[in-house]
Amino acid sequence: MQYQEFGSQEKETILLLHGGGLSWWNYREAAALLQKDYHVVLPILDGHAGSDRPFTTIEENASEIISFIDEQFGGHVRLIGGLSLGAQILLEILARRKDICACALVESAAVIPSKLTNALVGPAFGSSYGLIRNKAFARLQFRSLHIKEALFDDYYRDTCLIKKADMIAFMKANTAYELRETLKDTEAEVHVYFGEKETGEIRRSAEVIRKALPDAILHPLPGYRHGDFSINHAGAYAEEVQRILAAKALV
Repeated sequence: MQYQEFGSQEKETILLLHGGGLSWWNYREAAALLQKDYHVVLPILDGHAGSDRPFTTIEENASEIISFIDEQFGGHVRLIGGLSLGAQILLEILARRKDICACALVESAAVIPSKLTNALVGPAFGSSYGLIRNKAFARLQFRSLHIKEALFDDYYRDTCLIKKADMIAFMKANTAYELRETLKDTEAEVHVYFGEKETGEIRRSAEVIRKALPDAILHPLPGYRHGDFSINHAGAYAEEVQRILAAKALV
């Protein structure tokens, strides 16, 4: 797994895990704002542009990140955040290692498996994959994601670099993920964010996470869509990270 880093390694470390089909630039603006006070590490998930291996499973990505934290940071970092696919990987990390971070920011995570959607991923992406290099088609897809226009070039460049097999693999993993029972043992302070304009699946998933983790703190985001918080409102996201860590320091 490859990593982008911001800030001094002498400071406390934050890891932020990007969404499926994106890359480290998902958190580039937030990392730039946080780097004065923290060492910010942005992993490039397997199978995405800039990665060094194909995508296999959410579980394998979680194992790689845990090994990285063990080797580089003595098995513990201050905070881990994740969006969508990255949030699922984060939940898997928390379920495998209860003391790996002090705080966790779970954004727009789906944890209710859908057999129908999972079965349709292969045919849908298999037939449309050839269009991803068509810039007009890519722009339509980009607009449907409601990502701010300034990120289109990053999106288009990196989407074109994702292999069809990887795209199908991480989309199937995304639609099949469910929580591990051991998540209940995490010692992290878990914050769960979801946009009020997201799908019912994401909103229901937030409740499923809190049922598994009664102490988790839910944050509904009025007017927000999928990924809005960390991608389109990086300043607010960075402020939230600072607020949570400052409050945690006082406990």
